[in-house]
Amino acid sequence: MSDDAPRPKPAATILLLRDGKNGLEVFMVVRNHQIDFASGALVFPGGKADEQDFDEALVPFLTGHDANQDMRAAQVSAIREAFEECGILLATDMRTQQMINQERLTELQSYREPLNKGELTLHEFLESNNLALSCESLTHFAHWITPPMMPKRFDTHFYVARAPEDQLAMHDGYESVDSVWITPRDAIDQEREGKRTIIFPTLRNIEKLGEAASVSDAISRSKREEVVPVLPWTEKREDGNYLCIPPEAGYAISEEKMPDRQS
Repeated sequence: MSDDAPRPKPAATILLLRDGKNGLEVFMVVRNHQIDFASGALVFPGGKADEQDFDEALVPFLTGHDANQDMRAAQVSAIREAFEECGILLATDMRTQQMINQERLTELQSYREPLNKGELTLHEFLESNNLALSCESLTHFAHWITPPMMPKRFDTHFYVARAPEDQLAMHDGYESVDSVWITPRDAIDQEREGKRTIIFPTLRNIEKLGEAASVSDAISRSKREEVVPVLPWTEKREDGNYLCIPPEAGYAISEEKMPDRQS
C-alpha cells in the first residue's frame, strides 16, 4: 500500500429489511447529486462515523453492544445514520424497555436535523429522551475497505436489521433525494437495464442479500457466515483491467472487467 494513500475513515451502512409481498425487500436511498461520493447512486443508508460514536459516555445508553470499541462505534454509527438519513430509530425506551413505536418516533423526528448538523450530540439526544440504542438488533453482514488508489477511502461495516413494522422509513431530502423498498432481484435488474446506478460494493452486497428468502433467513445466514474484510484491487490482464475481491469473502462474483477508458 502506498504511503501516500489516504487513511480510510471508519463508516457504517445498514440494510433495513422487511418481508414484502414479492419476497425480501431492502430499504435503499438515492444519493444527492451534489454529494461528491456515489452521487446519484442507489445505496443503503449510512455514512462515515462521527467522533462522538466512539464516546464511552454512550455505553449506558446502548444495549447488546460489541465489546470492541471500534465495532461498538460502527454499531452506533449505523443506527445513528439510519435515524438521520431515513427516520428509522432502532432504540428502546429505557423506562419501558420496549422498542419505540411510530407514535414515539413521530415525536422524535424534529431531532434528526439538529443531530445531522451537529447542533445536538447523540448523548444529549438519548439522555434527554430516555432512549437506548438497540445494538443487538444489528447483525454484521460485510466489511469493505476502499482501495488505496481512491481519493476518498472508507472502512465500512455493513449490518442487516429487521425494520420495525410500525416505523415509517423516508429519505431526508438532503443527503438522499429519493427512497425505495426494493427486492434484491429488482435492484439488480434495474442496474443491468441502466435504470439505476449502483456502485460495485453495493451491487455485490445486494447479490449476496438476494440469496436469502426472508428477513429471518438473511439474519440467520449472516450470523453463521464469517465476515471476511474486502479490500478490492485491480489486475491488468491481456484483455483489460479487472477489479478483484477475495473469493473467500463469499460473493458470487470475485472479479469484474472494468470498462475501457475512453481516449
